[in-house]
Amino acid sequence: MLRVMHCSLRRAVGILAAAVLLGTTVMAVDLTGKWVFTVETSAGSGSPTFTFKQDGEKLAGHYSGQLGEADLTGTVKGSDVTFSFTVAVEGNTIEVTYTGKADANAIKGTVNLGGVAEGTFTGKRQ
Repeated sequence: MLRVMHCSLRRAVGILAAAVLLGTTVMAVDLTGKWVFTVETSAGSGSPTFTFKQDGEKLAGHYSGQLGEADLTGTVKGSDVTFSFTVAVEGNTIEVTYTGKADANAIKGTVNLGGVAEGTFTGKRQ
């Protein structure tokens, strides 16, 4: 009898651990709100602000920084975040793409400025 209870308890703990792990990997971070980034690229550095609105895995928002102002779109899958926007720089249109990992109050990753420059970024929720 004691052996049966021990096996049942062990199985229950295993199922609970699997459920917790699955729940944390499936649940997406909610980035909704205002964020301040620190960006370092081969073309220079800056501190743009982003306002995000998240609906499930869909991300929308607005960029404001050295490149001007632009609306953005992207996705959030778990802690993986990708978003982009298009700006005009010296008469050329470039697509700026941010890719990174996020938690509730911080995000960090890489940025690509339309193939012209690349760099890294960190962001904090305001």
